[in-house]
Amino acid sequence: MQELLKIDGLTVRFYTYEGVVLALDNLDLAVGQQETLGLVGETGCGKTMTALSILRLIPPPGKIESGSILFNADGDSEAVDLLKISEAEMRAVRGSQISMIFQEPSAALNPVFTIGEQIAEVILLHRHQEMVREALKTVTKLLDEGSTSLRVVFRPAWVMEKSLYHHMDQKPETTLPRILGRIPLLRRILWRIEDEARKTAVTMLKQVEIPDAERVARQHPHQLSGGMKQRCVIAMALSCQPRFLIADEPTTSLDVTVQAQILELLRRLKVDRKSSILYITHDLAVAAEICDRIGVMYAGSMCELAQTADLFAEPLHPYTRALLAAVPKPGEEPHSIPGFIPDPLSFPPGCRFHPRCDVRIEACAKEVPPLREVKPRHFVACHVCSGVNSGQPA
Repeated sequence: MQELLKIDGLTVRFYTYEGVVLALDNLDLAVGQQETLGLVGETGCGKTMTALSILRLIPPPGKIESGSILFNADGDSEAVDLLKISEAEMRAVRGSQISMIFQEPSAALNPVFTIGEQIAEVILLHRHQEMVREALKTVTKLLDEGSTSLRVVFRPAWVMEKSLYHHMDQKPETTLPRILGRIPLLRRILWRIEDEARKTAVTMLKQVEIPDAERVARQHPHQLSGGMKQRCVIAMALSCQPRFLIADEPTTSLDVTVQAQILELLRRLKVDRKSSILYITHDLAVAAEICDRIGVMYAGSMCELAQTADLFAEPLHPYTRALLAAVPKPGEEPHSIPGFIPDPLSFPPGCRFHPRCDVRIEACAKEVPPLREVKPRHFVACHVCSGVNSGQPA
């Protein structure tokens, strides 16, 4: 499997007044081309922190201590370590090559601006050259196909506008548009670029199956339902056609019918755009529906990683089995996991799940189990499951 993204030894710590919080500990993960990888686990296990680390958006006082995040956008050239490039280069990657759908759409949308303005802003930021070329085509067409009377009246303005767009196309970093935008009489010359961005925003809303997209583009977030806002956030994330999409629990606050529509939309968009998805969720049923592979996280580390069918047919790690047993099933009593999630300020020695595990052995309290491949493409971090150590239950 060709890898689009590969994480090696990622460690993230938060330096607080109470102590050092180990959010991610030596995490290894890989996402293949055109693959949907799911991350599941209890709240606080490090799923969202993994996504924020990929985008280098760790909030202070957090810090990425070590590791590498290799990203191969086109699959042909050499992979780029996202942790080593400059902030300016990283800003060019965010939104254009890697996009993220945040968990709460109301927090991701600005209540002051309309939906169309917010999507158009993303398009103008990352697809500015494309918008310039579209505006250049429009002006060229007006010059070539306009009537004689129109050409006589508007030709000087069109020629000036065409020259400006051509200059912007040849020199993307030029400051001329900003200078002209401050002159009231010349400000309207640049309106075509913004118009192209608004048209593209409406097109994106139509692609996520929003009815009456033109009207929705003129509305503010508070005028839309939760499902509609989530579709708008997805449209914003997909507006620059990213190769890698991170979806952080995008269906948590939605009803089951809208949830099914969003999942089908993500599945279809992945096929149409040939992109990969990192799907973060605590809902195992949703993960089973949409993911090709699933990684189970606990206390900032990876417990088990396998193909979706293999994980549900034969879960190996005790934590994975406990999660599946806790899912309500018709005619069965769900079983809760005993104990509590360990304090990130003072994790227990050895395997972090061993205080809650009913099959632990002596080695579990002493040695951190490595993530090993115990079956083809089935990785487990467990002394008991991997057969590395043997002993009597503690």
